[in-house]
Amino acid sequence: MPPRAKPLSPDDRRAALVDATVPLLLEHGRSVTTRQIADAAGIAEGTIFRVFDSKDDLVMAALEHALDLDPFIAQLQQVEPDQELGAMLLEVVELFQRRFSRVFQLMTRMGMVGPPKAHRHMEAEREKVAVILEGLAERHRDSLRVPPGQLMHVVRLLTFSGTHPHISDGNPLSAEEIVDTVLNGVLKKDS
Repeated sequence: MPPRAKPLSPDDRRAALVDATVPLLLEHGRSVTTRQIADAAGIAEGTIFRVFDSKDDLVMAALEHALDLDPFIAQLQQVEPDQELGAMLLEVVELFQRRFSRVFQLMTRMGMVGPPKAHRHMEAEREKVAVILEGLAERHRDSLRVPPGQLMHVVRLLTFSGTHPHISDGNPLSAEEIVDTVLNGVLKKDS
């Protein structure tokens, strides 16, 4: 039996359980047990049910937490806009690849083919992402053949498809390949 957990408020206990559950969902999917969750959180199994009505409620809360865009938005806001275009794009692509890889792994483990219905409300967050991305590219407007928003839309699409294990046929593109393709295309330079 694990040592007695330190007293936490119900909200803090919920957050701790959600944090402990996300990595287990990435590893086990829906087959994760409440025993595994309790062990990871360092609590007695019954403690889970003091703050969640069921394992399914805890799993859904952990899934919502893992798919939350706010931490990703905060990371994008930390990208330095005044750096060279290629370096900025590389940083953005790497952030997207980490997020996409984790989301794809989680969805696969959970047997999901799309986001949960509750996540279809994320349009406002997606719009925030688009605004941040366009702002990062705006500094380079004069050197672009396309508007900054279109550049970042293409980067996001290529990163999504190039990172997705099924779309990329198990041969994902590296961040460097994505940025090089966007900036330089695939044709050889004339001699």
